[in-house]
Amino acid sequence: MRHSLLLRLLSGAAIAASLLLTAPGARAEDAPAAEAGEETPFDLSSVSTFSGAFLAARTADFDKDYDTAVSLYRIALQFDPTNADVKQRLMITLLMSGHFDEGAKLAETLKGDAAVERITTVVRGMEAIRKREYKTAEKILVYNGPNDLDRMMNDLLLAWAKFGDGRPKEALKLIAGLEGPEWFGIFTNYHAGALAAAAGDKATARARLNEAILDRSGASAAPDTFLRAVMALARLEAREGNRQKALDAVSVGDNFISSYAPLKALRQSIEAGAPQEQQVRTAAQGAAAVLFSIGGALNREGAEDIVSLYLQAARALDPESDDTLVLLGGLAENMKKPERAIEYYRAVPENSPMRRISELQLGLNLADTGKVAEAKEHLSKLIEADPSDLRSYLALGNVYSEAKEYKEMGELYDRAVAVIGPVPNRTHWSIFFQRGIAYERQKKWDQAEPNFRKALDLNPDQPQVLNYLGYSWVDMDMNLEEGLDMIRRAVSLRPDDGYIVDSLGWAYYRLGRYDDAVTELERAAELKAGDPTINDHLGDVYWRVGRKLEATFQWNRALGLKPEEVEIPKIKEKIANGLPDLPKTEPASAEAKEDKPVQNPSPESSAADRKS
Repeated sequence: MRHSLLLRLLSGAAIAASLLLTAPGARAEDAPAAEAGEETPFDLSSVSTFSGAFLAARTADFDKDYDTAVSLYRIALQFDPTNADVKQRLMITLLMSGHFDEGAKLAETLKGDAAVERITTVVRGMEAIRKREYKTAEKILVYNGPNDLDRMMNDLLLAWAKFGDGRPKEALKLIAGLEGPEWFGIFTNYHAGALAAAAGDKATARARLNEAILDRSGASAAPDTFLRAVMALARLEAREGNRQKALDAVSVGDNFISSYAPLKALRQSIEAGAPQEQQVRTAAQGAAAVLFSIGGALNREGAEDIVSLYLQAARALDPESDDTLVLLGGLAENMKKPERAIEYYRAVPENSPMRRISELQLGLNLADTGKVAEAKEHLSKLIEADPSDLRSYLALGNVYSEAKEYKEMGELYDRAVAVIGPVPNRTHWSIFFQRGIAYERQKKWDQAEPNFRKALDLNPDQPQVLNYLGYSWVDMDMNLEEGLDMIRRAVSLRPDDGYIVDSLGWAYYRLGRYDDAVTELERAAELKAGDPTINDHLGDVYWRVGRKLEATFQWNRALGLKPEEVEIPKIKEKIANGLPDLPKTEPASAEAKEDKPVQNPSPESSAADRKS
C-alpha cells in the first residue's frame, strides 16, 4: 500500500467530499486570500452581514484557523439560523478544532442531512461508543457505500462496538471477514491483534500482531499503526514472560525506525522486568485507534482537514494518547501553526515515553513563534538533563542555524561529537553534517570539509550531504567533476526534490553549461513552485541564454516571494540592469562568488532535525 493510493481513495470518500462544502450565495474562492500559516486577530464586532461573516469564516477555514472560523460561522448563523450549509461547516470546524462535544451535538441535529451523512454517522457512532451505548453505536454505524477506505473504517469501528458490548468473538469474526485490497492488511491485522489482546485471546493476538509487523509495505504506508503493532506484540510477550520474544519484537521496530524514543523506553522497561500494559484496553480506545490509524496513514500535505478531523475525534475518545497528541502537534507544525503545536506538545503526559520528543518539538516551536531566547533556554535544559541524547543537540542547533548564530552552532556540535566519542556509527551522520554546515557558514572550509566527508563515510548515499558537499565544491571551483557527480547522485536518490534539482541546475550554471542549467532549473521550479531562490536562479540562466524578458519575469517573481533580505537589492539590481557580461574564458571562480548561502540541499536538512 502506498500513501498516494490512500489519498486517491480519500478523494472519493464521502467524508472527504463533505469537507468541501460551501454555502449558497457565496463562493469560497471569493474569500480574501490569507498568508499561509498566519493567524491575525479578527475583529468579530466588525462583522455586520451574513455574507461578510461567511466569507471571513471561509478565509479562516482555508487558513486552517479553525477557532476563528468557528466564531464566524456562529455569527453567520445569527443572521440566518436555519442555514443548513453554515451549520455543516460549523460542525466540521468544531470537530477539526478539537471541540468534539459541541461538534457531536450538532452532528445529532444534522443526522438527516445527506450532504454530511457520512461525517455525522461516524461522529454519532463514536459518541455512542464513548458513552458505552454500544448497541446504539451498532445501529448508527451502517455503511453501504462503494469506498474501500470508508467501508474498512466503518467495520473496524463496528468491531470495537461489539467488543464493548461483550462480544469479542463476534468482533474478531467481523474483522476476519473484512475483504478488500492488499493495503487492508496492516489495519485489520493490528486491530484484530489489539482487540484479541484486550479480550484475553492471546493466541489470536500473537498471530495477528505478528502478521502486522511482518507487513513491510504496510509499515511504509502506515508507520504509526505498524509501530503500535510492534509495541502491542512486545507488551503481550513480556506479560507472558517471553522476554526475548518481546525484545525481538522491539528489534523489528528498531530496524524500521532507529532511535525511536518510545521503542527505546519500552526496551528498557522490558529489560528491567517492569509490568506491561497494552495501550488499547477499552472499546473507546479501540475506536480512537481506528481513526488514529487512518489519520496517521493519510497525514500528508493536502489532507490536513480530514486528518485533523480523524485525530481530534481519536483524542476525544482517548484524551491521553501520547502518539495522537504528537501527531496533532506535527500536523499543526505542517500547517504553520506553532502556537497550536505547543499546546498539543504540552498536553503529552509527563510520564509518557514520548514526553521528551514533545519537549524537543515544543522548543523548536517556541523559536518559530519568535521566542528564540526561551527556545534556547528550554532546549539547553534538555541537553543538561540528558547530555547523551543527540536529538537535543540537533534541535538546539536548528535554532542557532535559523538565528544565523553559526559560531554557537559549531561549538554545540563540537560538544555533540565529544559525546559520540571516537567510534561514531551510521546514525551519527547528521551531527557531522550539521557541524560541517556550521563551519562552512563561518567560512572555515578547512574545518567544514572533513565533517562533510565524515558524514558521507557514515552514510555514503545520504542525498543532503552529497548535494551540500558537491555544490560547495562546484561553487568554489574545485573538485568540479567529483562535485558534479555527487550532485547527480543526490538527484538520482531524490529525483523529486526541487531543492536538490535546483542545486544541479545551479551547478551547471556555475560551470557555464547554460542549456543543461535551463533544463534542471525549469524542473526545479515545477517541483518547488514559489521558492524565491529557485526563481532567482532560473532568471539568471534565462538571461544567459538570451531569454531576457523571461529572466526579468522570474526575478520579479522571486522578489514577490519574500527572498532573504540580503538578496533583495541584488535582485532589484538585476531587474533594473540585467546581469553583467561574463568573461569569455572561464566560468565564475570562487573569488567571484556572490555572498549568497550555499543552496540548502532540502528543507529537510533543517526539518529532519525537527523530527526528533
